[in-house]
Amino acid sequence: MEKLFHLKENGTTVRAEIVAGITTFMAMAYILMVNPGMFSALQPEGSAEASAFYGAIYIATAISAVVGTVLIGLLANLPLAQASGMGLNAYFVYTVCFGLGFTYANALLFVLVDGLIFIVLTATGLRKLIFEAIPKRVRKIIPAGIGLFIAFLGFQDSGIVAKDAATGVTLASFNLLGGATWASVMPLLVTIVALFTIAILSKKKVKGAILWGILCGAILYYALGFTVPDFYKGFADSLSFNPLKAFKDFGTMSFGKVFTEGFDFSAYLEKNSVTSLVVTFATTALAFCMVDMFDTMGTLYGACRGGNMLVKDADGNEEVPNMNKAMLADAIATCTGAACGTSTVTTYVESSAGVAAGGRTGLTAMVTAGMFLIATFLSPVASLIPACAYSAALIYVGILMMGCVKDIQWDNPSVAVPSFLTLVVMPFTYNISYGIAFGLLSHIVIKVFTGKIKDVKIGTWVITLLFTAMFFLTH
Repeated sequence: MEKLFHLKENGTTVRAEIVAGITTFMAMAYILMVNPGMFSALQPEGSAEASAFYGAIYIATAISAVVGTVLIGLLANLPLAQASGMGLNAYFVYTVCFGLGFTYANALLFVLVDGLIFIVLTATGLRKLIFEAIPKRVRKIIPAGIGLFIAFLGFQDSGIVAKDAATGVTLASFNLLGGATWASVMPLLVTIVALFTIAILSKKKVKGAILWGILCGAILYYALGFTVPDFYKGFADSLSFNPLKAFKDFGTMSFGKVFTEGFDFSAYLEKNSVTSLVVTFATTALAFCMVDMFDTMGTLYGACRGGNMLVKDADGNEEVPNMNKAMLADAIATCTGAACGTSTVTTYVESSAGVAAGGRTGLTAMVTAGMFLIATFLSPVASLIPACAYSAALIYVGILMMGCVKDIQWDNPSVAVPSFLTLVVMPFTYNISYGIAFGLLSHIVIKVFTGKIKDVKIGTWVITLLFTAMFFLTH
C-alpha cells in the first residue's frame, strides 16, 4: 500500500483511506438509482422493456464507475471517484434522443467521440486552449444552467410540475377536495418529504445525505401504499428478481450497442438531411466534450482545494496534482461508459465528502470502486426505488449546482446577458448546447458592438460559428 499510494508521504493511513472511500460511495451511490431511472424513459412507461433496461443501465453505471474510479486512483493517485455525470445523462436522454431524434445507440456514439476527443486533447495539451476559448462569463455559469435543467427534470419526473395546454407547465393539483386523488397526491408528498430530508441531513453534515433521503422517500412511499387501492398488486413479483438477470439484460440491451448499432443513422436521416446530421453530430459531440471537460476540471480543483491538496506549478500557480493523468482517467472512463451503454463518466463533486473524511490518496478511490463492484449485485433492490424518491435527488443536486451564480457580475450587462442566457436557455429549451450557444453568441455580439472585438479569441469565433450553424441547419 505504501509503495503504491505513498500513504505516509500524504499524511494518511489505511484506516483513514477506507473510511474516506466508504464515505465517498455513500455520498454518490444515488447515481445507481437516478441514472437507470432517467434512461428508462427511453422505453415505454411501465413496460417489461423499461424494467429490463433499468437493470441493464444499472449494471452499466456501476461497471463504468468501477473502471473510472480505479483509473483515477491508480493513474493519478487521487482520492476521487467517477460515475455517469448528472446533467450529461439528462442531455443524453432528453436532448439527444428525445429532442434531436437520435437513437440510444447513436447517442452512445456521441459519448464515445467525446471520450476520444478528450483523450487527444489531454495528450496533446490542446485541452487548455479549448478551455480558454470559452469566455469565463459563459464557463462559470454552465454548472448553474445544468443545475436548473436537472431540477426541472426532477420536478417533472416526480409529477409536481405537470403539462398545461395554456401555459406549457403548471403545478400538479394537491386539492383532494377538488378532484385530485390520494393516489396522485401521495407520490408528490413523498418527493417533498424526501427533498426536505436531504436538506436537513445535509445541514447536519450527515454523510450520504442524498442517498439516505432517497431511501427514506422509498420507505415512506411503500409505507403509505396501504392507503392506495391495488398498490401492492404485483409487488411480490418485484421482490423475486434475480440479481443476475440485470447482467443478462446488460449484455443484450446496452453493452457494445455503440459499436453494433451506433453508426446506423437511418432513423435520423428519414427526417433530416445529411448536412443536418454532420452539423448536429459535430455540435453535439462538442457540447458533450466541453461540459465534460469543464465539469471535470472544476470538480478536480474544488475537491483538491477543499482537502488542501493543491500543488504549485512552475509559475507559482496552484494546480491539481497529476492533473493530466486525472483528466486522462476521466476520458478513458467516458469511452468505457459508452461501450457499457451509459452516458459520459466524470469526476464527482461528492468526492469532496471523502476528502473531508480524510482521504488523500488513490487508496480511497480503490475502496469506493470496491463498493461499486459489490453494488452491481444489488440491482433488484435499486429497482424498487420509485421515481418520486429519486426525483428529490435530482432537485437537490440542481440546488447544489447553483452556487456559481454568486460569482457573476450581474450589474455589468456584458457579463450578465451571456451568463443569463446560458443559464435559462438550457432548462427552457431542454438543451445544454443551446444554452452554451446563446451565451457564446451574445458574448461576441456585445464585444463587437462595444468596440472590443479584439478581446474575442479566434477559438471563440470558431466554436460560436459552429454552434450558430446548428440553429440554421439542424433545427
